[in-house]
Amino acid sequence: MEPLKILVAASEAVPFAKSGGLADVVGALPKALRALGHDVRVIIPRYYVVDREKYGLKRLDGALGVGMGIMGEIWCAVYEGVIPGSDVPVYFIEHEGYFGRKGFYDEEGMSYTDNDNRFVFFSKAVMQLAKKLRFHPDVIHTNDWHTAAIPVLLNTTYAFDPDFENTGSLLTIHNLQHQGKFYKGVMDVLGVGWDHFTAHELEEYDGVNLLKGGIVHADAINAVSQKYADEICTSEYGWGLERLIGEKRYKLHGILNGIDYDEWSPAEDIYIAQRYDTDSLEGKELCKNDLQREVGLPERNDVPLIGFVGRLVEQKGIEMIAHAIWRLMSWDIQIVMLGTGEKWAEHYFSDIAAKYPDKFRCIIGYRNDLAHKIEAGSDLFLMPSLFEPCGLNQIYSLRYGTLPVVRATGGLDDTIENYHNDGRNGTGFKFYDATSDALLGTLAWAVDVWYNDKKGLEALRQNGMRQRFSWEVAAKYESLYRRIVEGRLCSRY
Repeated sequence: MEPLKILVAASEAVPFAKSGGLADVVGALPKALRALGHDVRVIIPRYYVVDREKYGLKRLDGALGVGMGIMGEIWCAVYEGVIPGSDVPVYFIEHEGYFGRKGFYDEEGMSYTDNDNRFVFFSKAVMQLAKKLRFHPDVIHTNDWHTAAIPVLLNTTYAFDPDFENTGSLLTIHNLQHQGKFYKGVMDVLGVGWDHFTAHELEEYDGVNLLKGGIVHADAINAVSQKYADEICTSEYGWGLERLIGEKRYKLHGILNGIDYDEWSPAEDIYIAQRYDTDSLEGKELCKNDLQREVGLPERNDVPLIGFVGRLVEQKGIEMIAHAIWRLMSWDIQIVMLGTGEKWAEHYFSDIAAKYPDKFRCIIGYRNDLAHKIEAGSDLFLMPSLFEPCGLNQIYSLRYGTLPVVRATGGLDDTIENYHNDGRNGTGFKFYDATSDALLGTLAWAVDVWYNDKKGLEALRQNGMRQRFSWEVAAKYESLYRRIVEGRLCSRY
């Protein structure tokens, strides 16, 4: 078959800019698609954090003009680089006013008040850059609300543009909770016409919902695990869009994310103290001691070390951990937490760490090297999410022989098999109720296995380390792209 031309548009990508799993996907999937022979390009904003010199970015000749409706034409610069370790081109939209800021979407927990204009501008810039590059994509792969305007633009402003006459669209939902809801005046900036401001398209409670518009107009929708695809059709997880998604179920898919094993493997990891694998697990103990030294915990091999890496927000089950932490501090364990998020949580866990310096360390912020050390040095990894579209850290943990303790939701349920000690089967520990008691009970079970069932512990580690969730899943995306191109899913809206 002929190779495809694929344009991936997203608000972030590893290693340039990351706030969550979206960045990991956008940094890894294009490399896998490129390995299949496709012409893949990526476009993201050039935030303040993206160092042009560090990544060897080169400015394209000329400026890029972007029509912003009643705001007129706004100009920006474009820089080009590649995803490290590949030849996949990445283009960066540079506009100091919109993207030259400390945060991607917010600062100090406060969303930027012009996020509507920022990401409508970015979505329009994606379209204009494709024209400037004379790159006529077969599919534009958009991600979350930040680029959900692109399927709308394809079916309206660019519907009769010869550069996009054969271009289809895929919208991947990484987190349905965030939908891009704004004042209806953004319609005058989006410029697609007020006739699209209806309950069947962009309108919601007299405002604009960009993700809703993307769901309606995209040729296909994808959630990042099959369980999450099922969940978002329910009132519990649909965040008000469950009826619409149910109506569009015919074009909804669930493709589980993969991970980049070139970066996340204890046999290759450049950040950990000692590399190891299934046949050399003694290196894991050295990594545990290195992690303890790194964060200032006593070097003890006689207690289980529990890791947590993630955003300190409600979705990640942080309130369950907050209610459980005092009882956990009475156990003979150690805990390392790395993350940033809600201010109450940052202060709360920092205060507890100060009270229990030999048991609990809380590092506010994100460090990639420390995240790797936590995956390698921990015995257990805690992910008690209220909902989790896919989750990546539990998959990293499996590869590092670190046993995941997760709530059975979304991708966590899809990727972790509960431990069955009778046959030494399973890869981790799961609980179902979103309560601190359920969390404590399951952690107690995991800690008991660590202390009293060494054969079971070894079996779990070996089972987990043999699992593979690689980006060979890119072949599923390839198949979906071809179905979009061939028009087998649905016609234009």
